[in-house]
Amino acid sequence: MPEAPAITHGVLKVTFLGTSGATPSPNRNPSAVLVSREGELLLFDCGEGTQQQMMRAKTGMRALTTLFITHFHGDHFLGIPGLVQTLSFHGRTEPLEIIGPRGIEKLVETLVTLGGFRGTFPVTGREMQPEEALRRDGYLVRAFKTEHSTRSLGVALEENPRPGRFNKPRALELGVPEGPLFGRLQRGQPVTLPGGPTVKPEEVVGPPRPGRKVVYTGDTRPCESVVEASRGADLLIHDGTLASDEAEWAREAKHSTASEAAEVAKRAGVRQLILTHLSTRYTEDPTPLLREAKAVFENSCIAEELMALEIPFRDS
Repeated sequence: MPEAPAITHGVLKVTFLGTSGATPSPNRNPSAVLVSREGELLLFDCGEGTQQQMMRAKTGMRALTTLFITHFHGDHFLGIPGLVQTLSFHGRTEPLEIIGPRGIEKLVETLVTLGGFRGTFPVTGREMQPEEALRRDGYLVRAFKTEHSTRSLGVALEENPRPGRFNKPRALELGVPEGPLFGRLQRGQPVTLPGGPTVKPEEVVGPPRPGRKVVYTGDTRPCESVVEASRGADLLIHDGTLASDEAEWAREAKHSTASEAAEVAKRAGVRQLILTHLSTRYTEDPTPLLREAKAVFENSCIAEELMALEIPFRDS
C-alpha cells in the first residue's frame, strides 16, 4: 500500500474511561480507552457504562467514528448496546464502524439489536487480521497479534510522518520570495524561479519527522508480537493485571504482571508505559504494581479513571 502524503498534525489526546480487570469495582470501570485526534474520536474497547464515562469526561460522542474491540470477553464489549442506544437517542445519523477479530460481524449484529432495538444510524462490524492496517486521513491503525485465552488483537495508532523543518533563511538565500512558493516547497514541490533556476524541496526542507504512535494491547501475555508492534511508541498502554507474586495466575489466565509489561516497554524503546486492566485486589492501592514496573522501566504509571493525557510531538 503506498504511503499517504505527510500532513501537519494537531492534538492527540488519550482518555482512560475504564481501567479495571474483568470485575469492575466502585472505583474502576471495565476496559475502555478513548483517543481524540484532530476532532475525531476512536474508542479502544467498550466495557459496561462507557457512554456514561464519556459524559463524565466531557469528551463528547458525536465525533466517534470507529470502535476497536480487542477480544470477546464481556468486560471489553458489553458497553456497545448502551453506547449505540445513547447515540441513537441523541439523534445520530452518521455510521459507526466496529472493528475486531474474526466473529465481530455476528457479535455486532446481535448487540445492536438487543430487545428488538432499532437505531437511527448504521452500525457495521468489520474483521481485522494481525498486521492488517486501516488507513485514515493522516494516520493508520494497525492490528497486531496478542496472546490471550481467546482470539485477540492489539491496536497501534500510527500517524503519518510530518514534513521536515523549513529553512527559511536558506530559501531566501536561494532567491525564493516569501509567500506561496514557501508552501509549495514545504509540500515537496520544486519551484522554478524567474530566470530559470529551480529550487528543490530537499534544498530547503529537512528530513521528514516522525508522527506520534499510541499502542493499546488489550489483554495479553508479554510476547514478541507486542514488542515489535510497540517499537518506538510514544505511549504503550499494556495489560498490567497483577503483581509478580501472582505470576503463576497471570500465566494461567493469559495476562501480564506489571514487571512483564515494563520489560516489554523497555525492549520496545517506548517513551511512556501506562498499566491498565488492574485486578480488583489493587483497587485501593495500586502501589505494588507501580513500584514493580518502575524498577524495570522508570517512565511507568498506573491508569486512573478519567485520566487524560496529551501526546506531544518528538523534537526530531
